[in-house]
Amino acid sequence: MRQRAPGGKTDQETTVPKSRVRSKAVYTPPPRSAKAQVSPRWLVPAMLGSLLIGLAWISLFYITGGTNPAQTAIGSWNLVIGFGFIITGVALATKWR
Repeated sequence: MRQRAPGGKTDQETTVPKSRVRSKAVYTPPPRSAKAQVSPRWLVPAMLGSLLIGLAWISLFYITGGTNPAQTAIGSWNLVIGFGFIITGVALATKWR
């Protein structure tokens, strides 16, 4: 059985603190614009072209073993060029809506 505090109330009722009132308003996000954003027409062809050129550049370098006359002069920089095209394609893909 619970013990009663003086005045006939239980201990629990006398020790509960009062809640504070919220001091700031609840955040409401701004409304979205009704117009949908559209990508430029050149974006998708440029993105796909860049990805495919990078893939073809690295594949050709590995298949030919670097003996292709155009790729012999730059040596291991072929990988940098190929990955540069691929990174450009991925960067363009982030702009696609």
